[in-house]
Amino acid sequence: MGFKYQIYDQSKAYFLTFTVVQWVDIFSRKAYRDIIVESLKYCQSNKGLNIFAWVIMSNHMHLVVQSVKEDLSQVVCDFKKFTSKKIVETIKTGNESRQDWMLNLFSFEASKRKRNKDFQVWIQNSHSVEVYSNEFLRQKVEYIHYNPVRAGIVEKPEDYLYSSARDYAGLDCLIEVIKVDIYAE
Repeated sequence: MGFKYQIYDQSKAYFLTFTVVQWVDIFSRKAYRDIIVESLKYCQSNKGLNIFAWVIMSNHMHLVVQSVKEDLSQVVCDFKKFTSKKIVETIKTGNESRQDWMLNLFSFEASKRKRNKDFQVWIQNSHSVEVYSNEFLRQKVEYIHYNPVRAGIVEKPEDYLYSSARDYAGLDCLIEVIKVDIYAE
């Protein structure tokens, strides 16, 4: 049996990756990125989600988070369920040039699973790894912040609007995070 990424200790901080099915580049559109931002803010305010680092890429997102109010697994489940519905609703009612292709693909992905009857936006399982040391935390925060640089989107991490790198650099940001001293021993 292979190693399964899951959240074992609900009280710990985790590095999470959420991926869109078939790596569809849905977040190349601002409207869908904004759904994610607003949903993360909601989880902060209403579900006790502490966000230490985050980034939204074209077809996936990374987070370092911890839940202090609800089980992190439940927060993740609610987040993915809500954002999936909101994204599909926006595809249907918005000005999406890829509407038919995306809805057909998300519908096809849903048809492969018993629990999902309409549309599947996110890959069912999330990549989750417990933050077990300061060094691991530093690696993951830097990995998250340099993701847009490695993708060739920006030259410097803080230039990317949809990332906590801006907050760490003291710039205006979309989501305020709990900054950790990633260089502490």
